[in-house]
Amino acid sequence: MPKFILSSLLLFSSLALAGFSPQDSRVPGGVAIIELPQRGSASPQVLFQDKRVFTTQKEGKWYAWVGLPLSLKAGQYSLIWRTAEGDKAIAFDLSDKKYEEQRLTVKQKHVTPDPKQLARIRKETPEIRSAMDSFRPVVYPLPEQLVQPTQGRISSSFGLRRIFNDQPRNPHSGMDIAAPTGTDVLSALNGKVVAVGDYYFNGKTVIVDHGQGLTTLYCHLSEINGVKVGDKVSAGQKIGEVGATGRVTGPHLHWTVTLNGARVDPALFLKP
Repeated sequence: MPKFILSSLLLFSSLALAGFSPQDSRVPGGVAIIELPQRGSASPQVLFQDKRVFTTQKEGKWYAWVGLPLSLKAGQYSLIWRTAEGDKAIAFDLSDKKYEEQRLTVKQKHVTPDPKQLARIRKETPEIRSAMDSFRPVVYPLPEQLVQPTQGRISSSFGLRRIFNDQPRNPHSGMDIAAPTGTDVLSALNGKVVAVGDYYFNGKTVIVDHGQGLTTLYCHLSEINGVKVGDKVSAGQKIGEVGATGRVTGPHLHWTVTLNGARVDPALFLKP
């Protein structure tokens, strides 16, 4: 099908939107908020790098929330808007961003697992990624403001280049909020629980699907409170308590936000 390049004038900051929306940040690990020229009530189909993208309607206008993977380089990219007339490409520019480095000391088994532990990790990883990265064509009501999942000090920000026991590892994929063990952990948005488990790295974990490729993960919990796979949860509903299970240096909540399979900065979803 033919592709047409649409004017970059269609792209603008999320500050113009009414109600809840992430902040527009076109950098690796950020979110691009892009207005679509579609009108009407039918949900548009939009893709970025062959993955379906979250779309929402505000005041009669449609917007795409595009998760931008940390692995992207600065440059021009396009998302594909599927229409009856064919695929239309909407171009946008991505700027570079340098993230800081963080050095941590943890138990050596969480840096170099033994064969038995590696077998466990290989079994758990597909379950976690499937829950976080799948696109489910479900629409949940968006609240006026996303609920911060716990109260505390941000002890480790998204995107940090992490070095455990002097060994480099992948960048930090979420936000760490330090709080005392037992502090309430709340679902940030309305959604459905798609994974509950006690995993090698993550410890006790809950993953909530908010529809259309938007998911949140809450891990290192001390307790999981009354939720199981398949349960629907509301924004602000208690799902667990802060703890120190899995690979940790102390009690905190690790909170990950995923859009179209990309880990993105949770700070963009909080009030500035």
